[in-house]
Amino acid sequence: MTTRMKGVLAFLVISFGMSWAWLLLARLGLGLSLVNPLVQLPFGFAPAMAAIVVRRWITREGFRDAGLAPRLRGAWSSYLVAWLGPMGLVVATVGLAVAMGLWNPDPSALDGAVPGLPGWALVLLLMVAVPLLTPFYWGEEFGWTSYLRLRIFVGRPLMSATVTGLIWAVWHYPLAFLGYIEFTNVLLGLLVWTVGFLLQEIILAWLRSRSDSIWPPSLAHAGNNMVLALLTGLLLSEGGELGEITVMLLTAVPMAVVCVWILAGRRLAVPRAVDDQAESAAQPEPASKWQRGVTPQAYRCSPCIPEPRCSTCCSRVTPGP
Repeated sequence: MTTRMKGVLAFLVISFGMSWAWLLLARLGLGLSLVNPLVQLPFGFAPAMAAIVVRRWITREGFRDAGLAPRLRGAWSSYLVAWLGPMGLVVATVGLAVAMGLWNPDPSALDGAVPGLPGWALVLLLMVAVPLLTPFYWGEEFGWTSYLRLRIFVGRPLMSATVTGLIWAVWHYPLAFLGYIEFTNVLLGLLVWTVGFLLQEIILAWLRSRSDSIWPPSLAHAGNNMVLALLTGLLLSEGGELGEITVMLLTAVPMAVVCVWILAGRRLAVPRAVDDQAESAAQPEPASKWQRGVTPQAYRCSPCIPEPRCSTCCSRVTPGP
């Protein structure tokens, strides 16, 4: 078994084991509601904890390709897309519902969501809250998008994103049986839910590749949950009385359009940090002077020091006298 496969298997065992064990304990053992964000935290951070354990102690590969650097200056456009994109998907989803005659434009449902807070203020509050809540969604993205996706089907970005999205969806399945989400038709609901995760993962993988950072996908994930899911639920489910599955199908349409745009333009690629790592791993280390049978005195570091020195002290080496 290769080191990479060993790491992937260990990551999956730790992620699923910790997450599912906590869900069963919290819901069935302690009687806690999984709708409570605090109860969700151990579940959401399990993938990150698994990735850290694997990177640090199992494969010892470190965090070079983890995308931890924010890259705010170079990736500002990715942050902007990740922040505003979910709201654009909300507009597209409700617009599609109106075009299909499934919903009469009535934003009044937003007015009663938070007592005393008008609908426009709720939308503004959610948009402000998304960047602040991004670290809480980092837990999933650091595990799924910035570890697992980079380790499976290496060099095949679409396949790696698809399989990662499928595994990510299965990881969520217990929530459908423990009171977090309820489907009138469980099998159909899980199928549509899975499609949604697959589409989301392609978009998140694109943001990860585009920015070389895990933070834009984490920001987009926060927006998907706090803006896209919440606002479409309030407007179409509570305000329009559409079923959960119908709303997810409507939401999937604009996400699918975005995914087609990403794939048609070949915008989904392996992050450059991973390319660099693979390239450096593929290049053999230069033979030392001892392996070449040349003594250190036969080389001179130039132009920094005139005395004969070993080539390890300077990257520019010329033959000495």
